[in-house]
Amino acid sequence: MLANHSMSHEAPKTGDFDSLTPQLIIESVEEQTDLSLIPLVQQLPSYINRVYELRDEEDDRYVVKFYRPGRWSDEAILEEHDFMEDCGEMDIPLALPEYLKQDETLGKTADGIRFSLFPYKSGRLWEFKEDDDQWYRLGQLIGRMHCAGDRCKALHRPRIHPLGTFSKDCQDLMKHIPSSLAGRFESVVGNIRQTITPLFDGVEEIRIHGDFHCGNILDRMDDGLMIIDFDDMAMGPAVQDFWLLLPGHAASCRKEFFMLLEGYQEFRPLNPSSLGLVEPLRAMRMVYFLAWCARQKEDFSFRKSFPNWGSDGFWENEIRDLQNQYQEIVDFIEKVI
Repeated sequence: MLANHSMSHEAPKTGDFDSLTPQLIIESVEEQTDLSLIPLVQQLPSYINRVYELRDEEDDRYVVKFYRPGRWSDEAILEEHDFMEDCGEMDIPLALPEYLKQDETLGKTADGIRFSLFPYKSGRLWEFKEDDDQWYRLGQLIGRMHCAGDRCKALHRPRIHPLGTFSKDCQDLMKHIPSSLAGRFESVVGNIRQTITPLFDGVEEIRIHGDFHCGNILDRMDDGLMIIDFDDMAMGPAVQDFWLLLPGHAASCRKEFFMLLEGYQEFRPLNPSSLGLVEPLRAMRMVYFLAWCARQKEDFSFRKSFPNWGSDGFWENEIRDLQNQYQEIVDFIEKVI
């Protein structure tokens, strides 16, 4: 097993997204590239970071991604880029980060906000269809990506494991839960951790995308499927990049899972028993999302989008959902494992 890297990826918070005016965005990119940009900045959707479309005087289009201050260290971001470059060397479709003047893929604004520049690539979001072939092709794509992920380890990224990211997220959330509900939360996440930890014994951990759902796959028609947004790249079990694609719980999605697995195994082996990790990983994801919200709950845009976050009623619902998910895990284990 890898050492617990759950803390090493974090960086001191510098800069503030409020400083990202169109002028600063353009000046920062121009200072660290040879581009001459037109004064047009279009914000693109992103939950965690700030992402903008830019154009140069030749009408070439680019995407600049500003990383949330304090989330990743320089080393962690560069490990994301290394993984992407390994994927590119294996002809996996994606938008690789551009090299800047200092011969690096990571730049900084004057107040220290890190950014990377990418070529703009268009495409349609991949959509579910009642078609076995699409699951098989997706499995092939994941298998190829994981062949690249298996080339080396990432030492500065999170480890998706009950004793890694999950434990840290649970600990962090205890500071945000009303005291009247803290005991119930601690009890249910403790039950989840105790039940699922043995399931991860001996499971191989490789570099994975970490957030591989249909919103991060573009269908470029003649160019095939393209992977985007490696921001949640981590060390973890391969099946983490399977289950977010599934249209429901593991017990009801066996056909889709095994079609993914059939395509995947053309490139890498994976034990079919990995299906047993799907519901544990779903529970870990639920806690991860809560922790992600907690870390940015003071942001104006977050408060506007989630006005009831953190209320007693909010935590009542979340604890109930975790209890239901715990029962889902127990039921699956009893029936299958």
